[in-house]
Amino acid sequence: MLELRSVTAGYDRRAPVVRGMGLTIEAGGSVGLLGPSGCGKSTLARVAALLHRPYAGEVILDGVPVAGWRHHAPRAQRTAIGVVFQQPRLSADPRLRIADIIAEPLRATGRGAEARSRTEELAQAVGLGGDLLGRRPHEVSDGQLQRACVARALVLRPRLLICDEMTAMLDASTTAALVGVVEEYRARSGAALLAVGHDRVLLERWCARTVAWPDLTAPSPR
Repeated sequence: MLELRSVTAGYDRRAPVVRGMGLTIEAGGSVGLLGPSGCGKSTLARVAALLHRPYAGEVILDGVPVAGWRHHAPRAQRTAIGVVFQQPRLSADPRLRIADIIAEPLRATGRGAEARSRTEELAQAVGLGGDLLGRRPHEVSDGQLQRACVARALVLRPRLLICDEMTAMLDASTTAALVGVVEEYRARSGAALLAVGHDRVLLERWCARTVAWPDLTAPSPR
């Protein structure tokens, strides 16, 4: 499904934060990427999500090497991946209503006709009442906004979910609810998961395999 081969990446070629990293996630598999804050795991997650071009190495999705990044990536590869970031207020447009945040990927890919039904379906799945859909981000809590961001990540029915510290700002009940939503989707769809975090207990309970950051320098387990 996803393979990272000898990836080197960062924001300054003279001092990359990721050096020669490798990771493999099979179709339907779930991998937890464990590491302390600042080690580079979020940078690697952005590379895997096709949002950050590495300096060296390869990213292979469904057996096809990735040649473009961000909006230059082929649509079939971009839409195969759903991403949830740590801070929902930095990843959601503050001008949009919650319903429009969820539906944004559908409209961006020319599938706006599905927006209403799909938004209502996913809002129910993540526990957002209909009265919240007309509000804007400043009118809802962090937990409610993160629920909307999870719904947005699922709206195109991705084959790979990348959750980068998805639960770091959430209380225990919201964490359990959103992990449950992701796992229910994976059970139905057969999607793969890369969950990034520093909570070993959560990752080991959530994922079939957990990899600690230094171990990524070794050849990828399959």
